[in-house]
Amino acid sequence: MTVTEAKRIIRNYYRITTPSSEESFLYTEALSFLIEETRDPKAMVELGGYYYGEREFDLALKYYEMAAESGDLSAISDLGYIWYYGRTGEVDYEKAFSYFDKARKLGDIRAAYKIADMYKNGYFVEKDYEKYKAIVEELYPKVKNAQRPDAPLPEIYTRLAKIRSGEGKTEEALALYDEAKDFLAQRIRFDPFFGDLNIMKWMIGDIYKLREFDEKNVWLYDLYYLLEKPVTVRFKFEEDTHEVEAVEEEGGLAIRFDGAWYRTVDDFFRKAGLDGGFLTLLYEELYDFEVI
Repeated sequence: MTVTEAKRIIRNYYRITTPSSEESFLYTEALSFLIEETRDPKAMVELGGYYYGEREFDLALKYYEMAAESGDLSAISDLGYIWYYGRTGEVDYEKAFSYFDKARKLGDIRAAYKIADMYKNGYFVEKDYEKYKAIVEELYPKVKNAQRPDAPLPEIYTRLAKIRSGEGKTEEALALYDEAKDFLAQRIRFDPFFGDLNIMKWMIGDIYKLREFDEKNVWLYDLYYLLEKPVTVRFKFEEDTHEVEAVEEEGGLAIRFDGAWYRTVDDFFRKAGLDGGFLTLLYEELYDFEVI
């Protein structure tokens, strides 16, 4: 393999909607080769991000640390996430705060809202809800006109929406949630990353604490709300009818979609697809949802 071939493999991988295990292996091998040959911190972050998405957190930590040693801002922030959530088996809020604070001072918005969360929750620092609110309010104008799917608009808007809801400003909160969910759905189209799907799930739950559910106006992500209890939902894609069910099984709920079984709603959203594409990719083409 040459550097040129490695870059070509990586570019081609971006065009694959649902890569096979062989294609993913070739992609990681190409990134590993590129790192070995060029010591490019961006390749280190990319490979770390791949392993993070695959929940292979020890490998994600390895490549984030390599990139952080080169001063990569994204990697510094990513290390904060590793220790904040204890991804490798150990939560360390002191390390998380240190990485987030360093990244925030270098201008990283993701690190800034996690510092806000630490003040809200009292992780390593003393609880200070007013400081939490001040940081979120300060970040809002920095993302309000964002266009790139990877911009942290949903993360800031959902936090601000909860603040507004707590202030009794329900309509303002719902407007923020609605914009955040549409923005996030576009991001998830490109990559059904479990962290983004979790944000969507929590957001849908918060929305229906403030707004009555309307069975005549259902979209894909409302299944997070509907599949919390036994139910059958039908919808159409390219004129064909499909059916998803939440079925009681051994004290819990399993999800059945067109005859295929998924252990949880989270599993369903990460893996379910039609016509060679994930449902999360096709969500704008799904229509005529009907709750049975």
